[in-house]
Amino acid sequence: MLSGNRGEWSEVYALFKLLGDKQLFAGDADLNKVETLFYPIIKIIRHESGGNFEYEINGDLVIVSAEKEELRIPVKTFTEQAVKLLAIIKKSNGAFSIPEIELFMNSVHCRSLKAKSTAKSDIQIAIHDQRINQIAELGFSIKSQLGGQATLLNAGKTTNFIYKITTFQPSIAQIETINNIDTKSKIKDRLESIKQFGGNIEYFSPEQAVFKNNLVLIDSSLPNILGEMVKTFYTSNLSAVKDLTENLNKTNPLHYDDQFAHTFYMYKIKRFLTDVALGMTPSKVWHGIYEATGGYLIVKDNGDVLCYHIYNRNQFEEYLFQNTKLETASSSRHEFGQIYQEDGQIFFKLNLQIRFK
Repeated sequence: MLSGNRGEWSEVYALFKLLGDKQLFAGDADLNKVETLFYPIIKIIRHESGGNFEYEINGDLVIVSAEKEELRIPVKTFTEQAVKLLAIIKKSNGAFSIPEIELFMNSVHCRSLKAKSTAKSDIQIAIHDQRINQIAELGFSIKSQLGGQATLLNAGKTTNFIYKITTFQPSIAQIETINNIDTKSKIKDRLESIKQFGGNIEYFSPEQAVFKNNLVLIDSSLPNILGEMVKTFYTSNLSAVKDLTENLNKTNPLHYDDQFAHTFYMYKIKRFLTDVALGMTPSKVWHGIYEATGGYLIVKDNGDVLCYHIYNRNQFEEYLFQNTKLETASSSRHEFGQIYQEDGQIFFKLNLQIRFK
């Protein structure tokens, strides 16, 4: 029997909902449906362990192609199953099974909650793009609001940033005192203690060279910009990417020429968020090739499934920019948040993790 959390069941819900709707609606930066911008769905492809399974929409029928057989299921059946599934997901917690939904899934050769894929693409959808009058097959990553908010950039040792502590030469006792601060906001409190001792935190470098080079590939200033953003997050009450970026624009730590009000920081941060969303990971060399070639599908709490399409790049970037925040990950797991000495110098690591709001 299949068992999964709200987010995992949301992938099946998205499949049923889209087949029932027969079209893919775009969303705006505030997660509202744009009624005038939609794409008729030709078919949906799921990659499962048993192979690729196609769900082609033909009028009021969905033709399911699997293992040399074709099933013809009324579109309204998928709508009915989507309604049932949404109600169960919303009232369930933890990992759970839904035998009646699984029975229908098996009947239409949908055998797993999460499509088998090593890419960032969770589902392939062939749509009719009316602007160019062509059919495009695109990969989408599915994010659900029905469960906990999804991460955009997962924390790891790979997302640590190194800072040099200057104007303060702590004794061994002072280092131990600061590192032993164990409050609820211990990282911020340790940084505040360093400041009270007269210390200054200066951005030095990302810890991992692959991540650093990935950032440089996107924009040569990105390591420094993100380093300053992460420092601001841990030394202020700001956490939303939008607010942190506005703060960078005001303080202008990279000393850009701002006489013409160019939005340097916002442009570069939006580019970074988009590349993370569509393929870039900190641990693998990034060549700029998008894996989720369509964009994002957002399963909203009200059951709507909205499309953020890279064809509408401005909307996609604005959605990411408006709906993400930085958060503190586990400092023990990812080995950051303590003073350490190396080659006679004093350092401190901070970590970058980005989650949807």
